[in-house]
Amino acid sequence: MSDTRSLTVNGETKAVRADEDATLLMVLRNELGLKGTRFGCGLEQCGACMILVEGEPRFSCTMSVADAAGKSITTIEGLSPPGKLDPLRQAFLDEQAGQCGYCLSGIIMSATALLQRNPSPSRADIVDALDKHLCRCGSQPRIVRAIQRATAARMYFRNPPVRVSAT
Repeated sequence: MSDTRSLTVNGETKAVRADEDATLLMVLRNELGLKGTRFGCGLEQCGACMILVEGEPRFSCTMSVADAAGKSITTIEGLSPPGKLDPLRQAFLDEQAGQCGYCLSGIIMSATALLQRNPSPSRADIVDALDKHLCRCGSQPRIVRAIQRATAARMYFRNPPVRVSAT
């Protein structure tokens, strides 16, 4: 039996009709049309379905809609306004950090949570944050470089260099 539930997704409150045990992933994709979150394994083994719930990375493939109700949910679509790229996604493009790209939305969500917690992570911090993600195309070194590049870009814009006049 479907019930109407209220979800806060990407800053907007949405009413959805879903069974209590429906997964958040299926509601995001099928009810709300947010296709950036992907179905991979359905077993919390690949990370393709990663989203942020209250700012923390969570697997949407096993999270029920009932458990998500009343919490702030962010998907890849909610990271920046349409037509604009945040420094992290720009860094992924600059580093050509994906081949097939299937896993990237989940990886970007985990990297976003990492950078929110720790604006200057070490390589080990980055690798640890991405440990839940399965990527078989071999672009992991570029993914780590992209996150390092985004970290540098974010730090630059927080503390731009002081320009000294030559006069």
